[in-house]
Amino acid sequence: MWDETYSVEEYVYGKAPNGFLFEMCGKLKKGKVLCLAEGEGRNAVHLARQGFTVTAVDSSKVGLAKADKLARESGVSIQTVVADLADYAIEEGTWDSIVSIFCHLHPDLRRRLHRDVTAGLKKGGTFLLEAYTPRQLEFKTGGPRSAEYLVELSTLREELDGLEILHGEELVRDVTEGSKHTGQGSVVQLLARKN
Repeated sequence: MWDETYSVEEYVYGKAPNGFLFEMCGKLKKGKVLCLAEGEGRNAVHLARQGFTVTAVDSSKVGLAKADKLARESGVSIQTVVADLADYAIEEGTWDSIVSIFCHLHPDLRRRLHRDVTAGLKKGGTFLLEAYTPRQLEFKTGGPRSAEYLVELSTLREELDGLEILHGEELVRDVTEGSKHTGQGSVVQLLARKN
């Protein structure tokens, strides 16, 4: 499905980074960063431009080929890994920061991934996430069409109980990020740290 989505000339989520990531980038712990479900690379490339050492994981080789191209055009390098997050092992105590932007998964996989994220961060490491909430189904401006793939802040607090929440908010904001995310959206934003 994602190979088909990304197999067009345009960058379907744009080339500019996600707005929340752009705003919070200075609060991420510098060093090695893992970008989950990174798609066409807009966030990974932005982080590489800020001096992070970036690994971008996605199930779509087409999306990651576009990520590599965007990195070359931007004069930076990123490492790309084609892998389904159901099979990808996040090594314990390895990452200074982990980023999850609109990575919507089945709740069972999401819970496991969030346990792995918590374990995968180094002490002092940071986790940044933006995702659509169930209320997004009213807006129909992007994201999954099934409520079980959407998430609320209260659920994230439970799933990330090993992390200190530095910023956690649910809000409606204008999401103008390529042709696939355009218009008002109901999102949850989170920045957390492993102490």
